[in-house]
Amino acid sequence: MIIIKFADTETENRALGFLARRFSCKSWANGDTLVPEAALAALANEGISFIVQGRAAYEQRIPAIRNTAPTAVQ
Repeated sequence: MIIIKFADTETENRALGFLARRFSCKSWANGDTLVPEAALAALANEGISFIVQGRAAYEQRIPAIRNTAPTAVQ
C-alpha cells in the first residue's frame, strides 16, 4: 500500500471518484490517500496527477482497535 497526495481538491475529488469504483482506498483529512500499488498505474492512465509520499506504515494500513470499555447506558 502506498500513500499519495493530490495537488488540489478538484483533482483529489476526481481521483477518489475514480478509485472508489475500482480499488480499495482510504483518505484522510490532511489530504493523504492510501491506495494499492496497482492504483498508481490506473491513475496515471487516467491522466490524474499525484505525488507519491511513500509506503504506508503498518499503523496506517491496519485500523486502530479501541481497547477502552464502553460507558454504561442508563
